[in-house]
Order: sequence, then C-alpha cells, then structure tokens
Amino acid sequence: MCWYCGSSIKDPEPIGRQLRCPDCGKDLRSCMHCRHNLKDGCKEAQAEKIQDKERANFCDWFSLDGRFRQEGKPQAGAAASDSAKAAFNNLFS
Repeated sequence: MCWYCGSSIKDPEPIGRQLRCPDCGKDLRSCMHCRHNLKDGCKEAQAEKIQDKERANFCDWFSLDGRFRQEGKPQAGAAASDSAKAAFNNLFS
C-alpha cells in the first residue's frame, strides 16, 4: 500500500522508477517505500544520500518494504489498527 494515501500497490517487483501510485500519484520507487529507509538516512551505509525521500531515485539498494506489499489480504498492522479503531468506537456506542 502507498505510504502516502494507503492505496494498494499491485505492481509486481521490481518496482520501476516510472511507477506512481494510481490514486495520489506519488512515486513508488522512493525511499518512503524502501525497507532500508530510516527517518534520518538509510540502513545501507554504501547508499548515496537522497535529498528528497518522496521522489523516485536510482538507488541500487531499493527493496520494497514488506509493510507495503499487497498480497490480497489486509496487512497485520492494518488489521490491528482496524481492530483498535473498532474497540475505540465501541466505547462510545
């Protein structure tokens, strides 16, 4: 799913540099979707420093983060989030 809008990513890997989210238009081959992404850098010490983590790049270390893979079923985090929301809403009904 897209890091920005949550839309499902159905494109097979490898993710090409030209691919964009069908809903919001954000680049899919960006640091934001990479498993090596850290808030202040990259887990791969050999990777170049990327200035704009939201834009497509040519990083050789790019690998789609498992949290964003679409496998036809809700992600574990999404299911837990939905369950927590339902429990919260039940408090007020």
